[in-house]
Amino acid sequence: MDHLQRYQTKSYKTFKVFNYIFLGLAALVCILPMIHLLAVSLSGSAAASAGAVSLLPVNFTTEAYMETLGNRNFLDALRNGILRVVLGTAVSMGLLLCAAYAISKNEQEFRGRNFYTWFFVFTMLFNGGLVPTYIVVTSLGLSNSIWALVLPVAINAFNLVLLMNFFRTSVPKSLDEAATIDGANHFNIFMRIYLPVSLPAIATISLFTMVFHWNSWFDGLIYMNDASRYPLSTFLQTIIVQQDYSSMDMDAATVRNLNQRTVESAQIFIAALPMLIVYPFLQKYFVKGIVLGSEKE
Repeated sequence: MDHLQRYQTKSYKTFKVFNYIFLGLAALVCILPMIHLLAVSLSGSAAASAGAVSLLPVNFTTEAYMETLGNRNFLDALRNGILRVVLGTAVSMGLLLCAAYAISKNEQEFRGRNFYTWFFVFTMLFNGGLVPTYIVVTSLGLSNSIWALVLPVAINAFNLVLLMNFFRTSVPKSLDEAATIDGANHFNIFMRIYLPVSLPAIATISLFTMVFHWNSWFDGLIYMNDASRYPLSTFLQTIIVQQDYSSMDMDAATVRNLNQRTVESAQIFIAALPMLIVYPFLQKYFVKGIVLGSEKE
């Protein structure tokens, strides 16, 4: 009864109103730039150049999208970006889940567990640096291939610690012990108990990994010798930041007729769409997964 009365107090209702207002404003801050970006990408060249576009398109046209989606180099970069996200997330989650399951056991179950745990934690504090990493990647013959973007970042120690903590605190030990008594091996316990129970954590870490791979551009710039192998984020960096239009494969007349700002806006909006599409499907797991092992079920 006291619990229900607390939610009926004037102070709580006031807090709730201000909370909704604050969250609404925060949502607008996130949404309005995307709406403006979409409006610019659908506006005419003159209006975009003059800065006359706000939240609605001016002189509506889809020319920027037609040019972007008809550009072979952009589509190659989009394909490379999607391939990197799919392959990178699959490799990372496979390795992270297996490693987290092992080091979530105690010292009696997994001898040497503490050594391996501190080994991974050490990599969070110290790393070899850019030059040694580049030398290793090129020496292994991985440069100019998708594996140069996937393997060096396959294990994120922070995500590993999160998964390990989730396994240790949120997966009931009784399930593990009951399965062992019934004769289940580690593979069966991992597949039939740990993975189904850990869906929120898996979805959350997967989302972190996908966003990282989708937004990462620097490694593509240093490991890819051929611009046709750039992932989308690296491709956009060369176009928007470096102002290098050679990779767009457009003739001089097309460059003159198209407005640079509308084309860039169209490319950025298209690049943002995949993550915007994926998030709603993971949201129900993500909301629960953000507390990753903070409380014991």
